[in-house]
Amino acid sequence: MSHLPVPRLIHVHSSEVHGKGVFATRHIAAGETVIEYVGEVISMAEAIRRHPHDPSNPDHTFYFHLDDGTVIDALYGGNDSKWINHSCRPNCEPDERQGRIFIMTRRPVFKGEELTFDYGLYSDEPMTEALRARYVCRCGASKCRGTMLSD
Repeated sequence: MSHLPVPRLIHVHSSEVHGKGVFATRHIAAGETVIEYVGEVISMAEAIRRHPHDPSNPDHTFYFHLDDGTVIDALYGGNDSKWINHSCRPNCEPDERQGRIFIMTRRPVFKGEELTFDYGLYSDEPMTEALRARYVCRCGASKCRGTMLSD
């Protein structure tokens, strides 16, 4: 009996939302686990020390903050999940389980559709138009907040 390789659920290519994006290679049912967000797990102090990943674009990182205060830095040891873009009306959501992040579909996702989740970013700075503009959202959703920052 031969074992055929399992086809990949996703592939990465250029996105109309921003830079690279992650796209479904087949229909994905609601509630399905798509990929784990992986990378080096570091302390918040180390994340601050490493910031910015790219001095020419200091607000772009591959960090994912965990409930226990640690951070996954997908720049180191990350996979395709680091290319999933933000949307104010996402088709996926992160699910934290025992210090691990799994990207799950919120609704059925169709072949060729870009996968997104709401980054829900926070800032210690007061919310201003300048801050909102630094984290501008280009998701195109009808009820787009205009920023990747949480309300």
